Amino acid sequence: MSRNMMHFPRFAAAPIIAVCIACAPSVSPSTPASAPQPPGPLSTTAPLTAAQKQWVDKTLAALSLHDRVAQMVVVWMLGDYTSSQDTVYRQLLSWVEKDKVGGATVSLGTPMEVATKLNEIQRRASIPLLISSDLEPGLGRLETGIFTHYLLETGGATAFPTAMGIAATQRDSDAYDVGRIMAIEGRAVGIHVNFAPVVDVNNNPSNPVINVRSFGEEPNRVAKLSALFVKGALQGGEYPTAKHFPGHGDTDVDSHVGLPVVTADVPHLMNVELIPFKAVIDAGVALVMTAHIALPAIDGDNMPATLAPKIITGLLRDSLGFHGVAITDAMTMEGIGKGYTTEQSSVLAVKAGADILLKTSDPTRAISALVAAVESGEISRGRIDSAARRMLELKARAGLNNGGETSLSYLRSVVGSPEHRAVAADIARRAVTLVRNKDQLVPLSTAGRALVVQYMPETELRAGRILAAALRNGRGRVNGNETVVAKIGPGATSDILDGLGRQADSSDIVVIATYVRRVEGEGRFAVPQQVAAWIDAVARRRKTVVVAFGNPYVIRQFPSVNSYLVTYGVGDDLERGAAGALLGNQKITGRLPVSLPGFFKAGDGIQR
Repeated sequence: MSRNMMHFPRFAAAPIIAVCIACAPSVSPSTPASAPQPPGPLSTTAPLTAAQKQWVDKTLAALSLHDRVAQMVVVWMLGDYTSSQDTVYRQLLSWVEKDKVGGATVSLGTPMEVATKLNEIQRRASIPLLISSDLEPGLGRLETGIFTHYLLETGGATAFPTAMGIAATQRDSDAYDVGRIMAIEGRAVGIHVNFAPVVDVNNNPSNPVINVRSFGEEPNRVAKLSALFVKGALQGGEYPTAKHFPGHGDTDVDSHVGLPVVTADVPHLMNVELIPFKAVIDAGVALVMTAHIALPAIDGDNMPATLAPKIITGLLRDSLGFHGVAITDAMTMEGIGKGYTTEQSSVLAVKAGADILLKTSDPTRAISALVAAVESGEISRGRIDSAARRMLELKARAGLNNGGETSLSYLRSVVGSPEHRAVAADIARRAVTLVRNKDQLVPLSTAGRALVVQYMPETELRAGRILAAALRNGRGRVNGNETVVAKIGPGATSDILDGLGRQADSSDIVVIATYVRRVEGEGRFAVPQQVAAWIDAVARRRKTVVVAFGNPYVIRQFPSVNSYLVTYGVGDDLERGAAGALLGNQKITGRLPVSLPGFFKAGDGIQR
């Protein structure tokens, strides 16, 4: 154990979680003989092959101190189209060609454009880049884009329900299947590292940043599903990343906008937050991402965990026995950005035990600061060498010793394939959870007038279309039946709400759909107070069904609703699933992975 480290009890080996690979649905489409074959399964524990070891040793030996440090830096890039002369793109090329950074993390963009852009920067790199992306289920980082003038979809990767939605199905193998399919599609695009799964235990209903990204609130359940996701990702040929260490679930501040302070003591951490991390380490997770949160009980002050040796080295490595790659969360986030310069945070993170700095505000300055810290003796040369070697070993295991470009023809054969989309749709259908059904309002009667009110922010360009059309078509227009659909946003005025209230009073049933995502960087997720009060008032006097697309905790804002249906996310497949449940066209089998305090407990769910 390192000097000056707090002593933590070592975990006993976790039970082995069996995965029946043969039982998993076949999701890999046939590949033409002329097309490149998909990458094989990855292992983080098997020894490097002789060729891989030779490449790592030879490459590392040829690197200067500057270039070894640069291997530890991963820059951020958009996956959208840009001209080759675009200033942002030229800056990216400068980081790759001049600074010789070790990798890039890509966000947003259609798969073909992302792959084309990645191939170009791989051709510019002297050492193949390790490419990463935040592909958490349901976030759609490489999901379809929309041409806003016509709402024309531009095509994208398979979009899955959120982690909480996956947990709601009660079919454990879903986590494995999602991890595997996402890995297959990610590698086809040229991505080697997925910043998933989120292994945080979401035991704080007011958490503004984790929420449906978590598998739930029960540590052992989160551990099991996280480990299965990790095994699936490795089987599909992509490195999974466990985040956010040592646990971001019990916070009520978004680390994108501030520094959350976790008051839990060491026994609580060991019995709750750290259980899933130990499980994924035993399952072979390749990377662990640190959180920009403070844990005074461990570190003694309010320093972010990313900069704390007692947390990264003492807790993650010495106590949990993690021997893989420690990567920071984005160094531009306000949870770490306030109070530290780029130079200070970079040096402190590496001294604490980080191997990779993700998305620093100025990669060139970060590299220079680390080189200067080594030359002054503040950081040992061995610390840099071990981190650079870990990075090169990741690259070698992923096959980057043989080049970094991906095949565009192979991409088109697997990304967003019908087989993959069918798995996603099936999981979405089984995730739908009915937790309240007073007066048996679900399934909806086909008789009478129905008012459907859809609440959504202005940014939800496509939300609600599928649900509205399905309810109109499903209820029909005969015998006086009528389905009226209205949309409102955060700025809905009292006049608008009063008018909708009068329509509700003349309707036989009211269906209200809330599209409330967890919004990164904004630290908010609640329905605006005036809209929530209106929903509750309508529910007190009319038969009202609320369908929560996204955040399931919103029922706290309108407790009077008669029936409550939860989908844990926003997406087309989830709208189809919710519509099928409302109309009685499918079984309802989902169960809550979290408690909704004061209303329902984890495991609740009315089965139909």
